[in-house]
Amino acid sequence: MNDAVPAPTPAPAPAPRRARVRAPELIGKGGWLNTGGTPYTLADLRGRIVILDFWTFCCINCLHVLDELRELEEKHRDTVVIIGVHSPKFVHEAEHAAVVDAVERYEVHHPVLDDPELATWKQYAVRAWPTLVVIDPEGYVVAQHAGEGHAHAIARLVEELEAEHGAKGTLRRGDGPYVAPEPVASDLRFPGKALLLPSGNFLVSDSTRHQLVELAADGERVVRRVGSGERGFGPDAFSEPQGLALLPDGTVVVADTVNHALRRFDPATGAVETVAGTGRQWWQGSPASGPALDVDLSSPWDVAWWRGRVWIAMAGVHQLWTWDPETGTVAVAAGTTNEGLHDGPAAEAWFAQPSGLAAAGDRLWVADSETSALRYVHPVDGDGGGDGGGDGGGYAVTTAVGTGLFDFGHRDGDAAQALLQHPLGVTALPDGSVAVCDTYNHALRRYDPATGEVTTLATDLREPSDAVLVGGDIVVVESARHRLTRLRLPEEAVRVDAVAHRTQRAATEVAPGTLRLDVVFQAPAGQKLDTRYGPSTRLLVSSTPPGLLAGGEGAGTDLFRELELNPEVTEGVLHVSAMAASCDDDPANEYPACHVHQQDWGVPVTVAPGGTTRLPLVLAGMDDDA
Repeated sequence: MNDAVPAPTPAPAPAPRRARVRAPELIGKGGWLNTGGTPYTLADLRGRIVILDFWTFCCINCLHVLDELRELEEKHRDTVVIIGVHSPKFVHEAEHAAVVDAVERYEVHHPVLDDPELATWKQYAVRAWPTLVVIDPEGYVVAQHAGEGHAHAIARLVEELEAEHGAKGTLRRGDGPYVAPEPVASDLRFPGKALLLPSGNFLVSDSTRHQLVELAADGERVVRRVGSGERGFGPDAFSEPQGLALLPDGTVVVADTVNHALRRFDPATGAVETVAGTGRQWWQGSPASGPALDVDLSSPWDVAWWRGRVWIAMAGVHQLWTWDPETGTVAVAAGTTNEGLHDGPAAEAWFAQPSGLAAAGDRLWVADSETSALRYVHPVDGDGGGDGGGDGGGYAVTTAVGTGLFDFGHRDGDAAQALLQHPLGVTALPDGSVAVCDTYNHALRRYDPATGEVTTLATDLREPSDAVLVGGDIVVVESARHRLTRLRLPEEAVRVDAVAHRTQRAATEVAPGTLRLDVVFQAPAGQKLDTRYGPSTRLLVSSTPPGLLAGGEGAGTDLFRELELNPEVTEGVLHVSAMAASCDDDPANEYPACHVHQQDWGVPVTVAPGGTTRLPLVLAGMDDDA
C-alpha cells in the first residue's frame, strides 16, 4: 500500500492570447455566388467561425487548398462558414462569367465573393495566393495562413473557437448561407484534354464529371463512359482527370490530377489500373524517384510519350517527371520546384505550372501556364540521347515565347515580344510549327520555329485547353463550352489587335539598402517545429531581374534574411519560397503526426526613398510587428 499523498494535478497552461484585430468588411464588385443571389456582410455572419479563402482559379496551390478544406467544411458545417474571395491574377479571371464557370468546374461548395478589383484582398493586406484568414464569431481576425498544408492547424483552431465561444454564448450554430446552383445537363462538363484513338474515335477527360468519355469520330456522339462519375480513387473512379497519352501497346495513360496519380486505361477491355502515385500529394522532402507506386505525385496535369518514357507535366510542383513502364519507376526530369521562368540545364530550370505537353522529334513542347510561356525540352548530349533520368542530365530547357510570371496578353509577331495568357495546351503540327491553346485569350495561336513568328489561327473559342490534329483539321477542346470544336487549319492568320497586361497587384515600395525579410511562422497549438532530424525550416530567395539583389540570395534554414538591394536596379520581383515542418508536441508519442507548411511568393517591389525596410510574409499565424 502506498500512503504517499498524490501531487496535485498541474493546471493546464493558459492558451496564448490572440491578437484582437477587427476583420475588414467583405467587398467585391462582382457580387456573390453560391448564395441564391443573397449578398452578405460580416454582421450577417456574426456568431459563426468564418474562413476566408483568397484564391484565383489559375493557381494550382489554390486548387490544392480547395481540396484540403473539403473535410473541415463538411465536419464543421453548422459552425464554420468558408467564403472564397476570388482575387484574379489574369485579366480573364476578372470576368464574372469565368468565375462562375470556375466555381462549378472545381466543385466549390461554399459562398464565393467575386472581387475583380482586389478590394478585399487589399483590405486584408494579402500578398499571396492562396491565403486563408480565420475570423472568430465576434468578428475578429485570429489567424492568417499562406500556402498549403494548413488544414490540420485550422481544424484545431476551429475546435478551440467552438469551445471558447460556446462557453461565452457567442457561437451560433445552424445552416450556412451556401445555396447550390441548379445542375446543367450536357454530355461533357469542362472537358480537359482529348486523344485520337486508333479507331478514329476521341477519348476525352471529362474533368468535372470525373470520367473519361469516348466520343465517335464526329466528336459528338457518346460511345461510352469510363468511371462512376463520382470523385474517388479506385478501379472505377477518377478525380478531375486531365492529360491523356497513347502508349505503343495501345493503352492510354491518364493524368488523374486530383488523385495525384497516373492511371492506365485499356480501350480494348475497359480496365483501369494505377501505375504511378499513391493518392497522396508530394511534399518537399518526400522521395522524388523510385518505384512508381511508392512515390507521391503532385497534380499531374498532362502526359506525353517521348523518347521511350511517359513525360509528366507535374503542375503541382512546377516540374517535369518521367514514368518508365519498363522498370515501373518515376523520376524528376526537369525543374527545381521553384516557380518561375529560368532556362538552362534541365536540373536547373524553373517552370510555373506546366500544363500541356506535345512530343515532336527532338523537342518536347511545354505549355507553361503561369508564366504564359511556350517552352521546350531538348537533348544536349550530342548523340540525340539523354537518359531522361532523375538528375535531368542530357536535357536542357529553352523558352520560345514568354517572359515571366507577371507579363501576359495577346500580341502576335516576333516571339521575343509576343504574348500569351495562361496557355494550357500545345499540339505539334506537320510543318514543324506548334499550335498553342491560349486558354485565357480564348484563342488558338501558332508558333513557327523556322521564322520565330507567333500568329493567331482562331479566336472566339472558350477556354481552349487542348487540341488534336485530324487530317487537315484541328479539333479543339473548348473547355468552358463543354464541347469539341472542329476547325480547318487556316492558311492565313487572323488579325488581332495587340494587348499587353501586367498583374493587378501593386508593387511594394522598399527603401534602398538593406531590406529585412521576415517569414512569419507560428506552429499550431499543440505542435512544435520538428527538429529531430535537423532544421525543420527552409527559406529560398531569388529575384527577377537577378541584379535586383546585391546580397541575400540563395537557400538557408532561418525564416528571416537581410537582403541587400542593388542601388542600380529600381524595380523587380522578389521570389521567396518557405517551408516549415511541425509535429504534435507529445513526448510520450514516439511517432508524432507531422505536417508540412509551404508557400511561394512573388513580390513585385519598387525601390524608393521612404519605402519600407521590413518585408513580412505570413506563412502561418499573425505578424505581431505589423
